[in-house]
Amino acid sequence: MENSELFSYIDHTQLKAFATWEDIRKLCDEAVRYGTASVCVPPCYIKRIHEAYGDKINICTVVGFPLGYSVTEAKAAEVKKALEDGVNEIDMVVNISDVKNGNYPAVEAEIKALKEAAGSKILKVIIETCYLTEEEKIAMCHAVTNAGADFIKTSTGFGTGGATMADIKLFKQHIGPEVKIKAAGGVKTIRDLEDFIAEGCTRIGTSSAVSMIQQGQAEGY
Repeated sequence: MENSELFSYIDHTQLKAFATWEDIRKLCDEAVRYGTASVCVPPCYIKRIHEAYGDKINICTVVGFPLGYSVTEAKAAEVKKALEDGVNEIDMVVNISDVKNGNYPAVEAEIKALKEAAGSKILKVIIETCYLTEEEKIAMCHAVTNAGADFIKTSTGFGTGGATMADIKLFKQHIGPEVKIKAAGGVKTIRDLEDFIAEGCTRIGTSSAVSMIQQGQAEGY
């Protein structure tokens, strides 16, 4: 796969708590240069990016991040503000406590509420697979599908583990035909990147896309 095609799958990500504007500007400049699918950034930077880059950048942000246990009303307010500031895509974290308590209807209702708030904008649902059993992962596939979200996403990158090929295969068996898959966390090499894409992921969340692809070039991969 050509490098330009690889970059088109990437949500170029900078979500560290101490990310400065210089860090964000570097991320955005790389996104413009390499043609990434989006930049995934903290909500506090959306408006500034939108003002600085306009339509050159597809902006993605996170909601309820990274722990997921804020109430639905707070998450909906985050979505509303992000849309006002110029975001196009939202990656929300489910209420993992509800998942662990087996309260799947509450999780589905929250996802549906945030999709309604997002409207035509893309909503990706982070289920944080590292904390879930297989039964819980399957239940989340159904919740994401039933609620009408656009993507199911493996991980925040801030948990105890990231994307695995086994989870991607499981998702494919249990999500609806309209739901796409985003892998995040654990994508460390260009081979990983290509393998996750080949398995069916249409987005990859990573902060190291540029370095991993350049390293792959250097190694003749």
